[in-house]
Amino acid sequence: MPAKEVTADEKNDIQLVKTGIAGLDDILRGGLSPGGLYLIEGTSGTGKTTLGLQFALEGAAQGESVVYVTLSETQKDLESVAHSHGWDLDNVHIMQALASQAKAATMFYPSEVELEELMTRLKEEIQRVGPSRIVIDSLSEIRLMAEGPLRYRREMMGLKQFLASGRSTVLLLEESTAESSLRTFADGVILLEQLAPEYGSERRRLWIVKARGRTYVGGFHDFAIRKEGLEVFPRLVAAEHCGQHKPEVLPSGIASLDALLGGGLVTGQSTLLVGPAGTGKSSVAMQFAVSAAERGGNAVVFIFDERSETAIARASGLHMNIHEPLDDGRLRIQRVDPAELSAGQFAHIVRTEVESCKVSVLVIDGLNGYLQAMPDQRFLLAQMHELLTYLGQQGVATFLVMGQSGVVGDTLSPADASYLTDNMLLFRFFEAQGEVRKTISVVKKRGGPHEITIRELKFGPEGIMVGEALREFQGILTGVPIFMGAPSQLMQAKDGKGRGKQEG
Repeated sequence: MPAKEVTADEKNDIQLVKTGIAGLDDILRGGLSPGGLYLIEGTSGTGKTTLGLQFALEGAAQGESVVYVTLSETQKDLESVAHSHGWDLDNVHIMQALASQAKAATMFYPSEVELEELMTRLKEEIQRVGPSRIVIDSLSEIRLMAEGPLRYRREMMGLKQFLASGRSTVLLLEESTAESSLRTFADGVILLEQLAPEYGSERRRLWIVKARGRTYVGGFHDFAIRKEGLEVFPRLVAAEHCGQHKPEVLPSGIASLDALLGGGLVTGQSTLLVGPAGTGKSSVAMQFAVSAAERGGNAVVFIFDERSETAIARASGLHMNIHEPLDDGRLRIQRVDPAELSAGQFAHIVRTEVESCKVSVLVIDGLNGYLQAMPDQRFLLAQMHELLTYLGQQGVATFLVMGQSGVVGDTLSPADASYLTDNMLLFRFFEAQGEVRKTISVVKKRGGPHEITIRELKFGPEGIMVGEALREFQGILTGVPIFMGAPSQLMQAKDGKGRGKQEG
């Protein structure tokens, strides 16, 4: 029987070269093709050298022979960069420019010698060491010495043919320019970008422009430069994380609120809580999270708009049992700064929480802060749809808190996310007896019945109270309600079942 032919993809799956960056390997479906030549493009400060060092150190850690050619910095400068990350380059063979004459056997002067001599020395040193990984940082010096795109391209084609004979996996670091012509003969191209928003820290992202003969996750992927090096956050693709779960009813722990919801919400669905600031959206979302934790589940709350201490104090003031699940880890509250966090990084954090802690309830409070984290608001809803799809496939009940501008009358939302979610709770203010009061209603609930009434919502030391339907009001949803009933029809105190009763 003839032997089974091994396809190129199967071979790559066995022999892929790890980059030393877990997120990048994930995007590349395991790593780089062995013996390939990869072009790393980016402007100054995007992290090209850091990526190259991580690639070299990964090879050294695997016992491979590694050569790092630095044409723009001295060896001391390179070691200083590595030291800032806590790395040791002792097992990496470094070839440097700007060396002293005493080290001329292995060093050279790109600013003082002809290009031909530079390329000869480079090839001789690589041939002498025989590395399996090579990093050349950067090609800008060679381009300047070539004094023209034609000679530069010819020299790089000759270098590629030379490197191909040694079966080394090579990273060529190059400054992004309009004149770059190396993409055509490279086996792969990775573009690094740095964006400067009008406010907040810079944002970095990468794009796999090309990966010859390989599949990879397309599109832009956010990344950050940490002390440990580049941390890449692969773009979330919900279709790659399909899961199976049995839908279950998710009660709030408040009988009257569950009655309004037709018995409660369902796991694996998303719920949008929308209304003006101060109507109680965050408190209701927190109630679901605490209730899930009390029943033995895991819940996480991401807060964009306030401090964690404020959210905990408010929940305690509403008689929620929040401290016990916080202490044993069943409930976690994470403060998110939208000025310092990209949307891709946030999605990565959410995915990590869900998969490592088996989260059943997740709250994003609020969606307004998430919107601010987006470098381009046009893609907010598309990215949110991908995130909600992923959470639904994992059986997570997701709550999105969105504030609306305006208190009474017409209110505006920063984005229309209502069609993305399975359920929608609407919160409003109304005036009665010289007091500002609040209402809650269910506008949408997929896959189950719910009340169509508008109920009064009240918060106090006894907790969250949901009153009877406000049938004597007209115009509550417009923000200009008119009360036609008697004072006794309004909620005054709690009767122990989560509904209001008239005192006296």
